[in-house]
Amino acid sequence: MELRQLKYFVAVAEEGSFTSAAAKVHVAQPGVSAQIRRLEHELGQDLLDRSGRTVRLTEVGAAVLPYARAAIAAAAGARLAVDELSGLLRGHVAIGMVALPSFTELPDLLAAFNHEHPAVEITLTEANSDRLLNAIQTGELDLALVGLSSAPPAGIAIQLVTDQTLVAAVSRDHPLAQRKTITLRALAQRKLISLPLGTGMRTCLDQACAAAGVRPHILFEASDPVTLAQLASRGLGVAILPKAFAEAQPIPLCAVRITRPRLRSGLELAWRAAGPISPAARALITTPATRLPAPPSTGIPRRSNSGAAIAGTRRSLPVRARHATHGQADPACPLHGGSRDTTDCRVASLCRCKLAGGLGSRG
Repeated sequence: MELRQLKYFVAVAEEGSFTSAAAKVHVAQPGVSAQIRRLEHELGQDLLDRSGRTVRLTEVGAAVLPYARAAIAAAAGARLAVDELSGLLRGHVAIGMVALPSFTELPDLLAAFNHEHPAVEITLTEANSDRLLNAIQTGELDLALVGLSSAPPAGIAIQLVTDQTLVAAVSRDHPLAQRKTITLRALAQRKLISLPLGTGMRTCLDQACAAAGVRPHILFEASDPVTLAQLASRGLGVAILPKAFAEAQPIPLCAVRITRPRLRSGLELAWRAAGPISPAARALITTPATRLPAPPSTGIPRRSNSGAAIAGTRRSLPVRARHATHGQADPACPLHGGSRDTTDCRVASLCRCKLAGGLGSRG
């Protein structure tokens, strides 16, 4: 039994396809099939059911799968131990990010990291925030730049990178172009242009509308903010965009402030708070603290009764205080500063402790 056979077996089990698994492990499909056949021959049982359109685990395969994963993890742990002791920084780091055409800090960060650690291979993936967070939890990604509308999932640590107000961006000849503000309730009745479900800004909009008892009229969805701006500039609707991004567009747009409540969109670096982390990934995780710009430090948003974020900016907090792993009221909670009074809670939106009422609206 070889470690690569177990890796191929796990890949097929997760992908449900020999073709997808082969692409994932960067091996030709016949090679993957042959190695799994050898593994099945050695065990004397079929691990995979190949009779349908998708490959499924047999009963024996389902029983073997957790042990195969454990063996792979143990081998990775052994490599980590050796690398830690030898002080070598090598290997591979997988990074994810949401679509951010105007955010150049991450490429700058990666360029600096590559210059300092040329032996480390870096893979960059683009997806929406939900998929990126799931990939971090499953170990497919080491680090991701995501937009969050509430506290991160359990086991995910985050570091705030930037925090901006969301606006309604319209063309110069749009009826809203002459207005300075529009309420969320009135905005929900307009034809909106938004990022798709699973993105931070979209979740922020949907949660705020749900809290206000209205349903947004989404006419167009696109995964690229530039596309949203271009559609709005042609009079096709109202694009929900960060204020700075909308105002920086070369195309003619008018940014109308959203009120009652004001919406804010944040970007966070996210990674696993627990579990084995390679020295290369750890080095990259610790780099942003000195490479990325500090977010605003003038306070945090006040909260409406509905829990939606309103006027204000968010304080940059220590990473250790943002793991969001509290499950019950805790007077010693580091996020509450020892206070049981929610009005004194400094970061209520980031803590899952029962003392923290409401959810944030970063996205």
